[in-house]
Amino acid sequence: MLPSAALADARAYVRARAAAEQGAVDVAAAGYATAMAAAPGDEVIAIRAYRNALAAGDMALAQRAAAILTRSDVAPADVSVLDFSEALRRRDMAAADDALGRIGAGPLDFLAPVLRAWLAFDRGVDPMPLFDKANESGLSRRYIAEHRALLLIASNRTEDGVAALRAAVGADPGSIDLRWNAATLLAAKGKRDIALSLLAGDDPVLSRLRARLKKAPKPSAMFGASRAFTRLAADLAGQETQALSILLTRSALLLDPADDRARLLLAEALAGERAYERALGALDAVKKDSAFFPAALSERVAVRSKRGDVAGALALAASLANAPGASVADLQRYADLLVEQGREAEGAEVFARALARAGDQATWINHLQLGGALERAGKWDAALPHLRKAVELAPEQPVALNYLGYAQIERGENLAEAAALLERASKLRPDDAAITDSLGWAYFRQGDVAKALPLLERAAQGEPGSATINEHLGDAYWKIGRRFEARYAWSAAAIYAEGEQKSRLSVKLADGLETRAPGQRTAAN
Repeated sequence: MLPSAALADARAYVRARAAAEQGAVDVAAAGYATAMAAAPGDEVIAIRAYRNALAAGDMALAQRAAAILTRSDVAPADVSVLDFSEALRRRDMAAADDALGRIGAGPLDFLAPVLRAWLAFDRGVDPMPLFDKANESGLSRRYIAEHRALLLIASNRTEDGVAALRAAVGADPGSIDLRWNAATLLAAKGKRDIALSLLAGDDPVLSRLRARLKKAPKPSAMFGASRAFTRLAADLAGQETQALSILLTRSALLLDPADDRARLLLAEALAGERAYERALGALDAVKKDSAFFPAALSERVAVRSKRGDVAGALALAASLANAPGASVADLQRYADLLVEQGREAEGAEVFARALARAGDQATWINHLQLGGALERAGKWDAALPHLRKAVELAPEQPVALNYLGYAQIERGENLAEAAALLERASKLRPDDAAITDSLGWAYFRQGDVAKALPLLERAAQGEPGSATINEHLGDAYWKIGRRFEARYAWSAAAIYAEGEQKSRLSVKLADGLETRAPGQRTAAN
């Protein structure tokens, strides 16, 4: 039902709703702008205009819509972040203080100590006492530790800053953002050797960052706030929080239009909202001389794949994988796409190239990827050594244990050894339905149905939509004479099954278990 005020321009509103559903955020934002002009007090239109304007990059419209929501006292909490960024960009410190007060009173309050400290730095006040007085929660503790280090460096207390930085990096060694932010600040302070040491490592991303290390903008609240927003967006990546991530990265880019790390995260969030053209536009803005250009190419592959352009994604991935100096990640990305399309043998060939390229740095993942692709391509003899190597390199990795164990169970090989692998995997990850199913199936294939059944029942409860798990459960029920429950489980499996499995289940439902071949699936479970 249309909000009553929107009837002033109902067609614009309806067109905007339809466009938003299709990810056409530019069209949606324009439609909501028209509807909002006709009904300037309508909160429903304003919130839709706000979200779509942010996605489309129409910051003027986003700010007009945010003002309506604020006056109506229905503004979402993240409006205060946009208000803070815009006030800081204009150097309106009174407005920035007001917005910061609202941030501190809302669900993003863990950002407030960091933003307050950067404002103090801009005003020539020592920010460290503000950190000391802050009530550190679980969320704020890491942000405070990281920005304490950055502010020490910005304040020319380099030795203290580097010490604080190493402690913060130790707490989150995988963080590219903290290393990069600190390195650019250190480079600006003439401490290039220390900056490069922060970016040490064989990772292709770190290598590119070292090669493209530039001085940061002059340390300021704009720099600090933009990095805090980008860091939070990075933490949120993959958590179905696209609207907030879009707001954070747009705010970061308001403060620092050169922040290509923010552009990458913005593109990922836009793709999650199906705004594919806008996502590609954000990636287009990452130029070839940027430290993040290779990552932008990688994200372009992902965006094309998400929007259904499989041929385009494969072509781009292939060009990156076959380019001189292609990285292991480039090869793995291409192989993953081939495997997703069922081209397992081709994927295995590319995974083999990735393994060779990794050389002495190859990990259990490289071997598992290659072994898995070979196994699914029907090349079991070639697959087995790599699956064993994956377990040898990572004996406590449930995924590797499960794959090798289940693959052998399916083939009736080394049943005792395979069951032992699956028992280890289950101890490491007892709540994983797929691993629980694998262990139950191992006991079933060894003839111990009494031991298998409770595991298979638990697996089905944990993953009721799995065709494989329900088929296994049905087989176990049939074996002990519970024919009605067996057919119920097989019927549930048939809802989700495809291809050969669906045909096999039809036979089971008609004739029972005696005429069936063993239930097959990929060892990945």
